[in-house]
Amino acid sequence: MINRRHFLGTMGLAVPTLFVSASLHPLRARDVLDDIKDYPGTPEDIASDEDFWFNVQQAFTVDRSLVNLNNGGVSPAPAIVQEAMKRHLDFSNEAPVYNMWRILEPEREGVRKRLARFFACDPEEVALTRNASEGLEICQLGFDLERGDEVLTTNQDYPRMINTWKQLEKRAGVALKMFSIPTPAEDVGEIVSLFEQNITSRTRLILVSHMIFLTGQIMPVREIVKLGRSKGIPVIVDGAHAFAHFDFTNHDLDCDYYGTSLHKWLFAPHGTGLLYVRKEKIPSLWPMMAAPEEKKDDIRKFEEIGTHPAANYLAISEALTFTQGIGMKRKEARLRFLRNRWANHLLQYDRVKLHTSLKPGFSCAIANVEIDGLDPGKITSYLWSKHRIIVTTIKHKEFQGVRVSPSVYTTLEEIDRFTEAMEHIIKKGLPE
Repeated sequence: MINRRHFLGTMGLAVPTLFVSASLHPLRARDVLDDIKDYPGTPEDIASDEDFWFNVQQAFTVDRSLVNLNNGGVSPAPAIVQEAMKRHLDFSNEAPVYNMWRILEPEREGVRKRLARFFACDPEEVALTRNASEGLEICQLGFDLERGDEVLTTNQDYPRMINTWKQLEKRAGVALKMFSIPTPAEDVGEIVSLFEQNITSRTRLILVSHMIFLTGQIMPVREIVKLGRSKGIPVIVDGAHAFAHFDFTNHDLDCDYYGTSLHKWLFAPHGTGLLYVRKEKIPSLWPMMAAPEEKKDDIRKFEEIGTHPAANYLAISEALTFTQGIGMKRKEARLRFLRNRWANHLLQYDRVKLHTSLKPGFSCAIANVEIDGLDPGKITSYLWSKHRIIVTTIKHKEFQGVRVSPSVYTTLEEIDRFTEAMEHIIKKGLPE
């Protein structure tokens, strides 16, 4: 087993040379998986074991001159994923019409099977997309809606999905209905009740975020899907920030439609996503791009986008291997540990308000923090310009703050640098 002390002393190499070698060589990622595979301890014990997470950190090629706490946007991929994608891309370019279409493209089926196994569903229910937005818009635009039909969602859903509904309002006369939920929300019954109260006789579709991008709030998907099903209303689940972030499968959700990005918490190549559609729902859902009639019942009709790279999708397998090597329960525990390290420290100050619940089951890595009286945009700018720390500005009509989302490669030192910078802002304010 390689730990920090062993790592720095092996092979008689100078420390700078060793760090470059470890962080850039994809074979190191394979060593990492060997090192952590049988690591002893419960997920909670391992969450604070820095020897374990040091090994994981070495699998990434991230720039350590800055602190990236916006992994909710898009994540870096481990070296092993980057290497696989480059290898497939190089092979594609030797003779694309043959290598890419005849050899690599059929290998997507293996990726489909592995993703289905990870999500606990049938491979014939998994489409490979470019991102969550594409998968969700396939669903939003794939139902036959009529003038006057209502679509229901909260006012905290993702802007691109809301804009899709607004375009349908203009083009087809569909009515978008949005409502508020508490921030943070810690009562499952209350959330479900708010959805039910806003359903009318004209409601035809419901959109719900599995994890809200603004705050990291985890929503009670299973209960909302059950509510929709009882009233004959399909529920589309936006899983952009949830998939491979914390431990769950579709058995826990029991949903019919689920769209997600794989380049966030699964660490897959940028521009990869997954759309799940329950098998019996596939025939009645229109694809966003036209597919041959013989594909009416085939999940692959949602992949009809024309020429596309094979490399990105095949490297998803390496991302799956890496995430499964860590273990989802251990990953989830670590992400909550990192979040709690900074959040609990800052909550000692009266000016600090957290718009994210710290209770189990309601959030994970992503949290939204506000310093009373200070503009979050200015905080974000200061953190970057002064400390080279990346966070995300959030401004909603009902709350504001900075969104913080560490990942498994984030070190305790980086978390503490953020905490110390925020403490300085709390005590001294922002420069004019």
